[in-house]
Amino acid sequence: MKKALYANSQEAEAAFYDAFSKNDLESMMAVWADDDDVYCVHPGAARISGVENVRESWKRVFNSGQTLSFQLRARHEVHGMMIAVHSVYEQITVAGQGPVRNAMLATNIYLRTDQGWRMVAHHSSPAPAAPAAAPAPGAENRRTPKTLH
Repeated sequence: MKKALYANSQEAEAAFYDAFSKNDLESMMAVWADDDDVYCVHPGAARISGVENVRESWKRVFNSGQTLSFQLRARHEVHGMMIAVHSVYEQITVAGQGPVRNAMLATNIYLRTDQGWRMVAHHSSPAPAAPAAAPAPGAENRRTPKTLH
């Protein structure tokens, strides 16, 4: 299968989600760079490195029998001459079951290659719950522990 030439990272990302929603392994792998430095992190799973391991992981995902569709929202992109990083919220709908309650938060990284833009990393995890309601009056005076990252 000849790989498409994606002119920009947005075209590569559209092809990624199209292949994902069609459970099309060959089209999925056409988006990925042919490089053993690529990696993928599926929700709740360990990092998978190398193009053949990434291929096998997508094969398992597609063989699960679920057909998913994606609505991307709150897209944030950072672009350079050779690299693009996209952060998106994936609102997923499972065919025959309806929308998944909580969105996923995905980071997709694309690299400009001699064959056009290619994915080099995909990391998806459950998005945090919606922010808590506004604090009760007077709560702003309570000491809140600091969170370190």
